[in-house]
Amino acid sequence: MKKTVITFGLISGAISLPLMVGNTLIADKIGFDKAEYLGYSILILSFLMVFFGIRSYRDIVGEGQITFVRGFVVGIAITLVASVCYVVIWELLYFNSSALHGFMDKYAAYTIEKLKASGASAAAVQTKIQDMRKLKVLYEKPLFNTLFTFIEPFPAGLVITLVSAGLLRRKRPSGTPLPA
Repeated sequence: MKKTVITFGLISGAISLPLMVGNTLIADKIGFDKAEYLGYSILILSFLMVFFGIRSYRDIVGEGQITFVRGFVVGIAITLVASVCYVVIWELLYFNSSALHGFMDKYAAYTIEKLKASGASAAAVQTKIQDMRKLKVLYEKPLFNTLFTFIEPFPAGLVITLVSAGLLRRKRPSGTPLPA
């Protein structure tokens, strides 16, 4: 299982990383709303490796058989490896690259302008400005940044793991001996 998990987890991480960085760099140009949809599409694309990893494990190690639970364990392990890759690269780039380090300022400005354009009251805008300042302070703390970044990819991977484990499960016909 270890080889399958590491292989497919790293492939998933390798797919998401350059696309995630590119998306982050153009987010302010295309709009953060569009960038969010694009970002989650990229995550879904990269997490397709969970499906292929579970299928590979089922076909090679399980000799064509896999339970939902075993499929879930394999899938969630692949998801964890891919999510850790995502977080590690983001942390390294965010805290060491001026291009990405300004992300939170751009996001805050976008959020506040969007709120103003919606016709929100001056008090609501002021509250949002204060909230964004607090978020920026928290985002500069590596532990908070790590946790915040982890919750971006992990839920998508969890959903794909559940669906994949359900679709790929195959029970051994009753009376068939287990492989040695």
